[in-house]
Amino acid sequence: MVASRAAPAANTRVALVAMTAIFFMWGFITELNGVLIPHLQSVFELTHARSMLLDSAFFGAYFVMAVPAGKVVGRLGFKMGIVVGLLVAGAGALLILPAARMGSFNLFLPALFILATGIVLLQVSANPYVSLLGAPERAASRLNFAQAVNSLGHTVGPYVAGVLIFSATLLSAEQLAALPAAERASTVQPLYVGVAVALLVLALAVYLFRMPPLTEATEQADARRHTFAELLALPHVRWGVLAIFFYVGVEVTVAHFMVTYVSRPEIGNMSNEAASAYLSFYHLAAMIGRFVGALLLLRANPRRMLPAAAAINIALLLVTMSTAGSVATWSVVAVGLFNSIMFPTIFTLAIERLGPMTEKAASLLVMAIVGGAVIPPLQGLLVDALQAGQGETRALQYAFVVSALCYAYIVWYGLRGSRVRMADPA
Repeated sequence: MVASRAAPAANTRVALVAMTAIFFMWGFITELNGVLIPHLQSVFELTHARSMLLDSAFFGAYFVMAVPAGKVVGRLGFKMGIVVGLLVAGAGALLILPAARMGSFNLFLPALFILATGIVLLQVSANPYVSLLGAPERAASRLNFAQAVNSLGHTVGPYVAGVLIFSATLLSAEQLAALPAAERASTVQPLYVGVAVALLVLALAVYLFRMPPLTEATEQADARRHTFAELLALPHVRWGVLAIFFYVGVEVTVAHFMVTYVSRPEIGNMSNEAASAYLSFYHLAAMIGRFVGALLLLRANPRRMLPAAAAINIALLLVTMSTAGSVATWSVVAVGLFNSIMFPTIFTLAIERLGPMTEKAASLLVMAIVGGAVIPPLQGLLVDALQAGQGETRALQYAFVVSALCYAYIVWYGLRGSRVRMADPA
């Protein structure tokens, strides 16, 4: 990490500004699925299970493409890895256009997979790049700030998508429903054209900017090729991969159940449309928490803040599981506030002192984001199993025990699993 200190301050500032824009864009893109999925479900008259293939295509890319992405970053370096990631994501966004024009649900799946592959490249390159771009003791703070801007993208994305997709036509809902699937699907085109243009502009900007290469944290700096087995033999990396798996899984699970849960008569007693605002509040709370966390982590010990935040979320879930009305509603929304520091803090703890193995570890951590495709169905299966005997609302509440167990693991990781037991490879 010493080379990052030697980089000119102006170059470091330029790099941080560019990274801020990139983190915003990929947060924005990721959250578009929250609007795209119900829209395409209506357009193509899909079952819930079939519509979830869109999520599977998107999150599946994290598992399938993380290792290849790590190899790309290892060969090209962080800066060019970011450029390639932006270009691939832009290509995926452009492939949405023919899928929409042809009115083919099946074509949306590879388009989203390619779009997500670009995001995977950004995750593998940009997360460690920001962590290494400055003093090591402030790595968690820097990445929390970048992830806060990412959360801003998550917060803004659903609103912009809703306006562009659902307001792209002057027709009434009844008139729109009478149109062929291809015409209704085409309302997504303006949104993804804008996304593609923004990504291509960012790619050009990053390519032209003078940014610290930080090659000392990639395999370019080491003649010996490290293996994944070598990395997984390190406890803080091995348990960190599991921590990312459980964290992303629980973050997505709470978000995906939010509208259904809050709209229940015993909880929020509102329409799905009104309940969707609480999903925005959930992401807004995460954004606020990351900005605050970035400041606190300038001085606080991340190995204390991480388990404290996870323990608070266990308490909040126990509250929502045992209450009703506004208490149950706001306690589950507040989970987003304490989710805030978890991903960036786990990430920085898991890549600590890895030197030229950093980029390879980052690919393992990004692969673990597949937890977002695994944990939600597990909680859903528990809801289905409990529903016959408990009723839907109680089943939804009791099933949050799955989420609570995920946070319990994160408590352990912060306290014990994140301890570094290795000599500094640099």
